[in-house]
Amino acid sequence: MKIMENKIEANGKSSGPDELFSTAPVAKAVVKNAVPAMSAMLMVLIYNLADTFFIGQTHNALEVSAVSLASPVFLFFMAAGTIFGIGGTSVISRALGERRTEYAKKVCAFCMWACVAVGITMSAGFLVFMDSILRMVGASPESWEMTKSYLSIVSLSGPFVLIANCYNNILRAEGQPVKAMAGQMIGNILNVILDPVFILLFHWNVPGAAFATVIGNVFGAGYYIAYFFSGKSILSISPKDFTIRNKVMSGVLAIGIPSSLGSIFMNISQIVANARLSSYGDMAVAGYGVASKATMITGMICIGLGQGVQPILGYCFGAKLRGRFGKVMRFSVAFGFAISIAMTALCYVFTKQIVGLFVSDAQAFSYGTEFVRILLTTGFLFGTYYVLLNAIQAVGAAKEALVMNICRQGLIFIPALFILQAAVGIDGIVWAQPVADVLSMILVVVLYRKASAWK
Repeated sequence: MKIMENKIEANGKSSGPDELFSTAPVAKAVVKNAVPAMSAMLMVLIYNLADTFFIGQTHNALEVSAVSLASPVFLFFMAAGTIFGIGGTSVISRALGERRTEYAKKVCAFCMWACVAVGITMSAGFLVFMDSILRMVGASPESWEMTKSYLSIVSLSGPFVLIANCYNNILRAEGQPVKAMAGQMIGNILNVILDPVFILLFHWNVPGAAFATVIGNVFGAGYYIAYFFSGKSILSISPKDFTIRNKVMSGVLAIGIPSSLGSIFMNISQIVANARLSSYGDMAVAGYGVASKATMITGMICIGLGQGVQPILGYCFGAKLRGRFGKVMRFSVAFGFAISIAMTALCYVFTKQIVGLFVSDAQAFSYGTEFVRILLTTGFLFGTYYVLLNAIQAVGAAKEALVMNICRQGLIFIPALFILQAAVGIDGIVWAQPVADVLSMILVVVLYRKASAWK
């Protein structure tokens, strides 16, 4: 009988995902893999909120506006990391389910060196085209230099951002959810610690927030690199395992690009919304930026659930465990719906307190409070939506994943934004998101039913 390649070896390597993904009770498998992913996304949320929160303590709403304008642009780095993180996770989890460990190693190594190359290229591009980017996001003359300062500094961390965002996903594919969470938390906690030091103690303000972000990402990426060099992983980032052949590159990109397009369109939609809101003044931009971050509390936790469940579903699909796949889906959808309801209700009850953490200007506070309550109207859908979306990616349904990821924040949201603004003004810009959420929920159900039909 052939010995499985991913059993525990004498040198202490990971045992792989077999026991957790294929034989553990469904609730235990989902919770054990999803809770660390949800915790990591909660730390990403705190990390995203930290810059705005501590900048808000300077009581300068223009600086809050500058960070709000810069954040979605910086998130393009994270979106690029998602290409290799989600794409790599999908291919690796299915390969491990099929007992193709050597192939999984090659996929992992490809993702590492692709992150390095793409990260360097993006950093250079951002610095060269900085002024054009600032015009595109709608930076006002008052916030121009502050926004430029933030983006110029964080652009230096390009490769590290990609690596950190890639491997917090891939480690879950080999059954290491705690280690996946640890790398992300190290970088995020460090960023949260450094924010008050640089912003409030050193009085570096917006540049201080940017430096904290850079340092956090460098240390987060460093943790993952050290993990692979320790020899405890069944995967590899060694250059000798790097290849683009045998559908290594195409397999990753087929799922990774559609997934990344979701993040990219989310960033583009934020930029478009900010640009439209800029005509109503910097306080409207600040209010919308705070509202978007407040509603991320529910969204990011549900994204973590979906990302935690994806490797289990991919493994079950690769191993042809149809019955277990269905059980994981049913539990995950119910779990996600319950979390969405609870978190949305919590955010709604404490809307004023949440908004008050970030802005003290009366006008910005008024905008923020109103916008949060509009955006929360569809928060209860998030858990179900992200489980279904990640299930589509888990089974390698590239076409369905592509359609889904370009629609929600792109083909649905952006036209809705212009139509609703023309109809009802500033509130229409904000209502575009709930409208997009409802239509996207219908679409993801239809595409999941098509993608999950077993041959």
